[in-house]
Amino acid sequence: MAVVFDPFRELDRVAAQLLDSRQGPRFMPIDLYRDGDHYVMTADLPGIDPGSIDVDVDGQVLTVRAERSAVSGEGVKWLARERSAGTYQRQFNLGDGVATERISAHYDNGVLSVVIPVSERAKPRKVEVASGGSAAVIDATEAPVESATA
Repeated sequence: MAVVFDPFRELDRVAAQLLDSRQGPRFMPIDLYRDGDHYVMTADLPGIDPGSIDVDVDGQVLTVRAERSAVSGEGVKWLARERSAGTYQRQFNLGDGVATERISAHYDNGVLSVVIPVSERAKPRKVEVASGGSAAVIDATEAPVESATA
């Protein structure tokens, strides 16, 4: 395999590495959709140790954190290093329509799936419409009835 040195590409790599090290947590791409009575959030986290993934709910805020460790070995001379190591994090405001106590998460093949159930009170429901019938009417203008005591 022939390795060609491109000074401009190397300059781009060094600049990106310097800028990337100053940033906080890295961005993790997600998909979010509703499927029936629950929301599903999937996040691409390839190469992440499953033990480093933390899914936390605090009030109505869902936080997802993960750590990718830098692979380094003694005597290793890097020819290309484009996969960044560090912390990945996203936060989501859930709102009142979800059952936060029933949120579940699963990590498989580099993809984290978080299932967020819709709360019972937020689910669509039919409201019965009454028609006709008699309703009890209370007249507040009548004088109260006094009890007779002897």
